[in-house]
Amino acid sequence: MTPYVRCHLQLIAMALLWGATWSWGRVVVQTLSPLTAAALRLLLATVPLTLWLLYREGRAPFMQLNARQWLGLTAAATCGVCGYAVFFMLALQYVPAGKAATVVALNPVPPLLLAAWLFKEKLNGGICCGMALAVFGALTAIARGNPFAIFSGGVSVGEYLLLATVLCWTGYALISRVLLRGISPLTTTTVTVLIGALMLLVLALAFDGSVFWQQTLHAPVRTWGILAAMALGGTMLCYLWYFDGIRHLGVGTATSYMTLVPVFGITIATLWLHEPLHASLLIGGTMVVAGMWLMNYAGRR
Repeated sequence: MTPYVRCHLQLIAMALLWGATWSWGRVVVQTLSPLTAAALRLLLATVPLTLWLLYREGRAPFMQLNARQWLGLTAAATCGVCGYAVFFMLALQYVPAGKAATVVALNPVPPLLLAAWLFKEKLNGGICCGMALAVFGALTAIARGNPFAIFSGGVSVGEYLLLATVLCWTGYALISRVLLRGISPLTTTTVTVLIGALMLLVLALAFDGSVFWQQTLHAPVRTWGILAAMALGGTMLCYLWYFDGIRHLGVGTATSYMTLVPVFGITIATLWLHEPLHASLLIGGTMVVAGMWLMNYAGRR
């Protein structure tokens, strides 16, 4: 198998695993509190990520980081790891996994808009049309066919929690742009996950208390299996494959595979969790995928 083919297959698997994390999370929060689930997932992910970083780059990345970079990594971990993971798990208590996978496909949109405003990056007509289509599609999926219901209070707390995950990812993207230059992707991922995991552990112990230990010690084998899959597959492998795709195929091609995440997310939720496939979700999901594809296509031109 050539490296070219391998990278494309890895990116398809990446989209599949990221799409599956929503269904996995939906199952996990039935037996664990959101904070406990988020903390355990990231704590499990820190071990293989740290070992991989030490194998690839040694201890040098930890030694060479300056105070400004540590501050940036901590800020990025607060938004993009700790905050994102908390809202991710909280939302899945209220929202079907398929809908969640569709809404969070909006992640690239706010960073692009803010980058255009703050850093004067140019947005062509294709990117703007793609963003508008993706946003309209996500709002259609959120509000069961009425994209304007969100402005009149016509959605539940779960949908607002999903939008909070998008805001957390936006903060992560902007912080990475400003404060994390010169740090390798593997170092950024490993250190932010490590810091975020420690933050979540503190939050889980503070707010869940003895419940954290009870749920950790008595969690079913199935729950631990899903947490391991989320940690190894949905966190470690996905990031490694994504950055490998960027290195061999370029940012545009690697990012274009993100359009498959809501497709896999809806499909897995429907087939595995037997979630109903409403017309609004199908139409909204199609619009999101089309909008993301248009954004990526226009961005490469």
